[in-house]
Amino acid sequence: MSALASVHKNNTVPGTQKFPVETMEESRNTFGRSPVHKRRTRLFEETVLPHLDAAYNLARWLTRNDHDAQDVVQESYLRAFQAFDGFQRGRDARPWMLKIVRNTCYTWLRANRPHEIVAVSDETWQEPVAQNPGPEASLIRDTDSQIVRRALEDVQLEYREALVLRELEELSYREIAELLGVPLGTVMSRLSRGRRDLSRLLQERARGATK
Repeated sequence: MSALASVHKNNTVPGTQKFPVETMEESRNTFGRSPVHKRRTRLFEETVLPHLDAAYNLARWLTRNDHDAQDVVQESYLRAFQAFDGFQRGRDARPWMLKIVRNTCYTWLRANRPHEIVAVSDETWQEPVAQNPGPEASLIRDTDSQIVRRALEDVQLEYREALVLRELEELSYREIAELLGVPLGTVMSRLSRGRRDLSRLLQERARGATK
């Protein structure tokens, strides 16, 4: 388990809250009341609701605001329901739902905070993934969780989402590549840069705290 994931698992990083399911009632009312609609709604909720907290967690890290994240998840919930007929039964619904949330987040950001979407120059990762924790992992593990959270929020969007999907949601590299619509090497590059940026931000905060 990575250092960032261990912080998440220990519930010491705020921002991994439970999604307030009661806010979905208005969305449910748009699904229809006929027996066919009710069966479809029941199957949809059995498939999607177990991943609602993960959806909210991703939206919260991308928007960096609880209320905005709730709005994004409700919109994603409606989009997922509309696209549910195309979902292949038996597949893991979590990557599917997270992709819808991620796309909805970007739509929301383009409309409300376009300055946060900055194109990055990706480099193809050529080195094997390290099997042992590096200095960045030790730094993250030994740093106060509130500081880790604030630093992660300041990591550039494209790197932040890769870190959240890999380290907090524990998706595979291939699942992340499919979700983001980028090559596998790009995922590795963004994770590497994200870890370096997070480590740098933590070091800067540590130096600032000692002055």
